Amino acid sequence: MMRHKALTHLSQEHHQGLILAQLLKPNAPDYSGLPRTISGKTDYAIKFYSSSLAGHFIKEEVILYPLIKGKNPKIDSLFADVFSEHKRIGKLVEELKIVGNHEKTLYELGQLLEAHIRKEERILFPLIQELIPAEILQKLEEMLNKK
Repeated sequence: MMRHKALTHLSQEHHQGLILAQLLKPNAPDYSGLPRTISGKTDYAIKFYSSSLAGHFIKEEVILYPLIKGKNPKIDSLFADVFSEHKRIGKLVEELKIVGNHEKTLYELGQLLEAHIRKEERILFPLIQELIPAEILQKLEEMLNKK
């Protein structure tokens, strides 16, 4: 299914998140220009969260959800899961800021981030495109383009 223009920017941001998720897996291949060590991956994950992921979560929670909530119970239920995952991802990033061996936390963060993004891309966004009226999607597109 082709992604609606209202959701395209969020999907592009998801792509960057999937790269991070791959990087955090044990035995991940070396990616050009990305860190290879546990400490480098830890620093990268913390910076990526601050510079990109936290803002992405805000777009979903403050712009996307308020326009769509109450329109469909399945979508509302998925958003409850998504918001819970946002909090868990944030907590894992906070754990990375504590001195120690972060290999397990990086792995958990990578697994959760990948599953979270796949849920949004494969389940939530297609439902939004299918069930949310065009005028609401248009308003969403306008609001996300202002940011």
